[in-house]
Order: sequence, then C-alpha cells, then structure tokens
Amino acid sequence: MKILIQHGHVIDPASGMNAPADVAVADGKIVGIGTISSDFHPDVLWDAAHSWVIPGLVDACARLGEPGHEHEGMLESELGAAVAGGVTSVVCMPDTQPVLDEPGLVDMLKFRAERLHLSKVFPLGALTRGLQGEVLTPMVELTGAGCVGFTQAERAIQNTQGLQRAMQYAATFGYCVWLRAQDSFLGQGMVASGPLATRMGLSGIPVAAETIALNTFINLMRMTGTRVHISKLSSAAGVDLVRAAKAEGLPLTCDVSIHNLHFTDADIGYFDTRARLMPPLRQQRDRQALSEALADGTIDGLVSDHTPVEGDAKALPFAQAEPGATGLELLLSASLKWAAHHKVDTLRAIDVITRAPASWLGQAGLGCLREGGVADICVVDPQASWQVMPENLRSQCKHTPFAFDLSGSEMTGQVKATLVEGRVAYQAPGLL
Repeated sequence: MKILIQHGHVIDPASGMNAPADVAVADGKIVGIGTISSDFHPDVLWDAAHSWVIPGLVDACARLGEPGHEHEGMLESELGAAVAGGVTSVVCMPDTQPVLDEPGLVDMLKFRAERLHLSKVFPLGALTRGLQGEVLTPMVELTGAGCVGFTQAERAIQNTQGLQRAMQYAATFGYCVWLRAQDSFLGQGMVASGPLATRMGLSGIPVAAETIALNTFINLMRMTGTRVHISKLSSAAGVDLVRAAKAEGLPLTCDVSIHNLHFTDADIGYFDTRARLMPPLRQQRDRQALSEALADGTIDGLVSDHTPVEGDAKALPFAQAEPGATGLELLLSASLKWAAHHKVDTLRAIDVITRAPASWLGQAGLGCLREGGVADICVVDPQASWQVMPENLRSQCKHTPFAFDLSGSEMTGQVKATLVEGRVAYQAPGLL
C-alpha cells in the first residue's frame, strides 16, 4: 500500500528534523520526506494538518501477559494498546511462565506476535535458567532466536560471583545485560522508606537498596567491560552514581519509568493499590532529580513499565496487592506532559521514547524517520487533550495511577494513526 501523509510537522530526533514536510510510504518503507517524487501515486492520502509525524515509539520495558499470565494480559490486547499509543516496538521481559530461557519459547512468542500484525516484539532473554541466578542460559542461541539482551527482570542474583561470570560471558559476545538496581535483601519492602512508610506501617525499601546494587554493577563493569543497561532508576542518589559512571566512560545506559517521573510516595494516599509499583514511588527530591537527569541525558530514555495486573490482585490490601500498572497507551502523553511541565524542548521529549531506546537496543532503523528506512510512524495531534479513564483503555489491565481522580488525569497528545512497517496498525475514527 502506498500512503502519502500531507501537511504534517515532521519531528525526527535522529536527524534533528523539526519542520513541516510530507511523508511518502510504499512497500513498508519511507520513500520520501519533504520532496515527494511526481511518480508517486498514493493509494491512501492522509491530511495531517496540525499534527506531528514522528517515529514509532520504542517502549523498552513492558510485560505482555503471554505466556503464562493470560488472565492479566493477552498479546492481542496489550499490543493493541501499544499501537493505540503510537508504540511500534515493544521490549518484553522474560519473567513469563515458563521463563524465556530457551530459544523455542522465544520463537513461539515472536511467531504469535508477528501473526497479529500490531507492534513488533523484541524479547529479552533470561540471564540465568529460570531466573534462579545459578546456571547461565544459552545466550548465543537465544540471540539467534531474537533476544536483544539478557536480564534477571525483577529477580536479583544474590551471588556476586555468579553475576560476574554472567557479565563476563555476555561481554565475550558483546551482549548487553539489563539489570534492575535493587538489592535482593534490602529490596523486600512494599513502599519507599521514609516518614510516609512509617506512618502507614508499611515495610520500606531504602535508597541504599538501589545504590548498593548500582555500585556492585559499576564495579563489575570495570572488571568485565560489559555493556549494561539499568532499568527503572528511581532515586536521586542513583542518578549521581550513573552520572559519575558515564563521566568515567563506562558503557552504561539507563531509563526511568513514567510512574517514578510523575508521582511520589505521597500519591499512595489512603493505601491506593494503583500506586503499588516496583520500583516504589519515592520522595519529591528523587522525582525532581530523575526529571533533571532525563532532560540532560544522564538518564537516556523513558519507559512505560507496562505490567498488567488483574482486578482481583489489585483489590487486596495494599501490602498483599500485586505491584504493577498499565502504561503502553500513556507513554507518549506522559513524555509530553513531563516536557511541558519542565520546559523541555520537543525534540528531547520525542527522543527519549524513540531514538534513545532504539540506540541501546542496537536495532538499526528503529526510532527514526529516514528515506529508505522502515515505515514505523506515529501521527499525533499534540494539542488534543484526553482523560485517562480506565474503561477507555485498550489494555486488559485498567489500573494506573494516572487515573487516581474519578475524572481521570488530563493528558495531552492524541494518537491519530500508527504505521508498523507501512501497515496501518491503528487509526482513530474520523481523525484523518
């Protein structure tokens, strides 16, 4: 199918383009930006006046429910939510049932996702068998099956020597290890340590749980030379450690969740389980430090941390409720809301959810708009406002702290259409 997107404002952080231009798509590729050949005869003509034309979003942290958690989310529902939010590439965690520690399981997941013709799925493989922290997985074979890196997800390796060996093996082949900085012993609480946790009688997770783990990772990076990506940084002290490691020249990247960027522990209110998240929401000084670090590039990108949780698991008392929230449909608007509040320029707001995550994935062609490149495109009305109402979310999971108010949080930026490899994966009714 040939599509011509006319009168839009193209924003592409990879090239620095931020100007009005037409975009032509044919055979899954972008065949023209700006000057369109007179020989191009489109099958479909879209008028994108007053809209941005941006690269398809790359969400580098999401759980999709399958396999094993179909009661919380199905590939069809979660990837449908992704394209409705402009997300064309999704990195999924390996902590499924069974764990993604064998090539056959990865092949099955990718096959299921590809048949849906929605967002593209890039799995992370388990770093150790069953995420048990003991026996290494066959990383070469898992990479051949489509894994873009290796992680323990939320399960830390307690044996530091085991982590060192895993990192050494990954470094041998140039693989990136994705790690969540939380000490396995100090990180067993439910909320961030502080006055609020004390008043509520909830066990706390101190900032030291993050910094102790980060210091361990950084020291092992010095020993092994491994590329490491830190998932979901949550504290000001963690930001300081990452900034120092980058200044040292270590091959370190990191991201922050939309939840830690927009909320603090005060938003837990009266034990609201929608704020039961991992990492926990911390204090205002931490949120401010995370925001500044994302703006100046210390933190490389922004992720949805999409973790579908069924209603019964959220209806339990706070201490027993399952952590997690929906986020795929909120990633774009959350980035724009952050940028508007902190006066961050538009290129950076789009960069943290497109080019930046694509760069640490090592997937050429993702997160950018270029002639001859894959046509992963999002058309968005940046001025349109909408309310985050659970019943209107396409994800099977309806829980999000962005819907604390009965009227829902007001967000800016409405996706009008999403192209994945030139296919129309989503089109809002009557908007184009």
